Amino acid sequence: MSILPNPPEPVVPQGPWTLFLDIDGTLLEHAAHPDAVVVSEELRMLLTRLESQLDGALAFITGRSIAAVDHLFQPLRLRAAGLYGLEHRLARDGAVEAAVEPADIAALADEIATELDNADVYIERKGPILAIHTRAAPHLLQRATELVEQALDRLPAGYRVLAGNAGVELMPLEAAKGAAIRRFMQIPAFRGRRPVFLGDDTSDENGFEVVNELDGISVRIKPYGSTAAPFALAGVDAALAWLDGMSRRETAATLAAMAK
Repeated sequence: MSILPNPPEPVVPQGPWTLFLDIDGTLLEHAAHPDAVVVSEELRMLLTRLESQLDGALAFITGRSIAAVDHLFQPLRLRAAGLYGLEHRLARDGAVEAAVEPADIAALADEIATELDNADVYIERKGPILAIHTRAAPHLLQRATELVEQALDRLPAGYRVLAGNAGVELMPLEAAKGAAIRRFMQIPAFRGRRPVFLGDDTSDENGFEVVNELDGISVRIKPYGSTAAPFALAGVDAALAWLDGMSRRETAATLAAMAK
């Protein structure tokens, strides 16, 4: 990873490309509670337009469950990898490969809720992933991280702790956005295209690394510190403006081709 004090904005992809999108912090501003965010009709229309222009080669790559994504963006249903790739919907409007909550993770969630006992801390149970959101109680982030790290010794092998901007998550080792991107790149709608991935958090770094390996374009939103992404956009508004510009570019290219 590199530290870029002034990372350039992403270049325009040449040739056929595909788009992978993180949601929170990339398309939507973070909120104290994940359910507090609101999707505008303009964003739904933009995503619908891009998905059509890319012949379906667009997918969410998110830590949210696919059920939560569908609820948030309803009635729009796009391809998605949820829970950092533990869930997949490889076909638009297709079936979801879901993940369930193991008993030991359920027990740990109850234990941590009792230990922290703070209304401003949101403990999100996402199947095999346990997320503790401390955005509204930043002073408890260190304690939440300690509790999750201590639990590693009691859990079966194969879990890791991922610290984020305003919370901490416990997840299986196979939960990785990069692996989800590789899987999408193998299906016909995505194969042979240049991947573009926008994300904003440490959980997106693995995805950036994979996209870089595939000669794609990785973009960090609100960059700070070390990142594998060589390109950056200043925030959610800048990301949406860039995506809108890409949509307009695709529209102009289609009209030009029709005029020939």
